[in-house]
Amino acid sequence: MVHETVSTELATTIALVKTGVLLLGGAITYFAFKAYRSQGSRSLRLLTVGFGLVALGGVFGGVTDLFLPVSLAMGIVIDSLLTLVGFGVITYSLYTR
Repeated sequence: MVHETVSTELATTIALVKTGVLLLGGAITYFAFKAYRSQGSRSLRLLTVGFGLVALGGVFGGVTDLFLPVSLAMGIVIDSLLTLVGFGVITYSLYTR
């Protein structure tokens, strides 16, 4: 059974957790970017993009159902898709030189 409505408590919890994801994901992305800028390495640039996608997916997917007329399930799909692509980019960045 799919529930189309979200309680206020659940919406608040989602917003708080996604804020934490944004802060920590943003910090990781920032430090990866700093490493890329100092080293100029293509793999560090890809690592930055991958972490950015994972952080963006977590935040965007989590708040999509709160601000757009889509279901919670669609928010989860968006979150999962961006996370999958982000982890793919991270994997590729660690594989290449």
